[in-house]
Amino acid sequence: MISIIIPTLNEEKVLKSTLLTLKKDLTISHQIIVSDGKSSDGTLAIARKYADKVVFYSENIRQTISAGRNAGAEKANGEFLVFMDADCQLENPNLFLTQALLRFQHDEKLVALIPGIKVFSKDETLSDQIFFGFLNNYFRLMNNYFSRGDAAGEFQMIRKEAYQSVGGFRNDLIAHEDSDMFYRLSKIGRTLYDPNLTVYHSGRRAHSIGWPRLLFEWFMNTTHVIFLNKSFSKVWEPIR
Repeated sequence: MISIIIPTLNEEKVLKSTLLTLKKDLTISHQIIVSDGKSSDGTLAIARKYADKVVFYSENIRQTISAGRNAGAEKANGEFLVFMDADCQLENPNLFLTQALLRFQHDEKLVALIPGIKVFSKDETLSDQIFFGFLNNYFRLMNNYFSRGDAAGEFQMIRKEAYQSVGGFRNDLIAHEDSDMFYRLSKIGRTLYDPNLTVYHSGRRAHSIGWPRLLFEWFMNTTHVIFLNKSFSKVWEPIR
């Protein structure tokens, strides 16, 4: 079974479409878990209607996305965990996940996998094509050739036992938690970038704050986690 975990915080604009795509097309054994970080809009109502499980966060301190993913994973029954952002979609979920499962079946040392990342064609800009094209090639080099895991957070598929072995995502990281996870996973097995698979997303952060600022934040968070073991960002502002 595959457990698909979607962390949310005020995602009413995109969540229904994401969940309906999965519910309509996905026939392989699966469960969909929405892990909500205390939304104040209609997110929870949508999650209750279309997800198999909904996890609620009720503390006063804002939940990190890592903690949201980990909370969802605690309720997962599948041997494979798929962490997927609320503004992401798979063009053909059944075919995509079937092909991903075959990768794991053919390589017992494979612990985690990521696809290529693209912005929805209706929203994609030339800058999106350039920078995500570079990012995809970077992930391909790091995972497939240098054996040093690295990944973005739009979509990650991980063996549950490997996820548990490394202790899940680091709850203390405001940002760069996705890359940190794959780095630690590459210490216990093989991580893979699959160029034949693609996840589509809104590109909303780059479109809202601009690519220069986003690249700066990525760079600063990367260097801070590597050299100081903490995020540069004090808060990762939601863009909805």
